[in-house]
Amino acid sequence: MAEALGAAKEQLRCVVVTPEDTVVDQPARFVALPLYDGELGVAPLRQPLVGRLGYGQLRIRHDGQTDSYYVDGGFVEVADNVVSILTSRAVPAEQIDIEEVREQLQAVSQRKTTDADSTEQKHQAMRRLQAQLRVAEKARG
Repeated sequence: MAEALGAAKEQLRCVVVTPEDTVVDQPARFVALPLYDGELGVAPLRQPLVGRLGYGQLRIRHDGQTDSYYVDGGFVEVADNVVSILTSRAVPAEQIDIEEVREQLQAVSQRKTTDADSTEQKHQAMRRLQAQLRVAEKARG
């Protein structure tokens, strides 16, 4: 009984939710995620926290393998060995179409801006697309 309890404490549960679906709900040994101001690694028994997600790669290590996703901002809560991620979008890295993202990035980079708001929107769109591209390229080696 004590061994089973000890093993459970060494395991995380990772839950990734978008407005449409629960994308991930699985045990994990380690979770790495992009915060707004850097990357956060979460291991079992991590102290509770709430953080703002950035755009980038979510990595979930479990059963000797690592699953990779692109997440599009949102929030993370870590409490009682549960990593809860709320994001507008989570896509498995291998499902990202690199050529499509490159085309979108090219189109956005050529977009003309007329004021500070449109310039900021353009830069934000470019950061998202660049993050998607990095995640997809890492997944493919």
